[in-house]
Amino acid sequence: MRPLTPASRIISALLAAVAAGIVVFAPLPASAQTAQYSSVYTKLDLDQCTPITNAQLGLPEPSEEELGTDGGRWACLGYNNELVYVAEGDLRMFVSFGLGAMQEVAAEQTLAQFNTIGETLEWRLVYRNDQWVPFATILRWKTQIGDGSEPDGEVLIVTKLEPGNVCHVAHVDARKTPDANEVARQFADTQAPGFDCSSDKIFYVPE
Repeated sequence: MRPLTPASRIISALLAAVAAGIVVFAPLPASAQTAQYSSVYTKLDLDQCTPITNAQLGLPEPSEEELGTDGGRWACLGYNNELVYVAEGDLRMFVSFGLGAMQEVAAEQTLAQFNTIGETLEWRLVYRNDQWVPFATILRWKTQIGDGSEPDGEVLIVTKLEPGNVCHVAHVDARKTPDANEVARQFADTQAPGFDCSSDKIFYVPE
């Protein structure tokens, strides 16, 4: 048996904690260890969002060849009027957050398979300085293989929220992971706060 990597140990510990119905916190500052967490939900309906045009971005209009791969960009509002940036390209979705959303790592992150996003966005909140502050989101992405050779999949993506440091933290396969929603929350609560988008690797569950 090959030795567990640090990421493997974290994944194993979190899965065991969820299965046992207990909460385990990875090493965090003392203030985070005693923090209170909660969730709120907002709708992510692109029909209710504002389209972003190439002209607004100072970009040329897509050519005929690009029309089939450039699906568009939208500006949406989430919890507490947080900006949610959504883009589609080559039948894949991209979701980022904050006023600098288009410059964040998350704006260029998606899944390898063709995909779409769900319409319910879960915001993980921490109670800090007498207010609830969002620090991560969880969104369900639906995937499919173009030739239909494999069944459609579902992945819960945990995204860290921090200006200048917005990116995917964990990809949880919802069809292969028991209690996938709770597992995703555990990764949000324990891994997102200290996650460094420039150097840390995304957690994949199962590995």
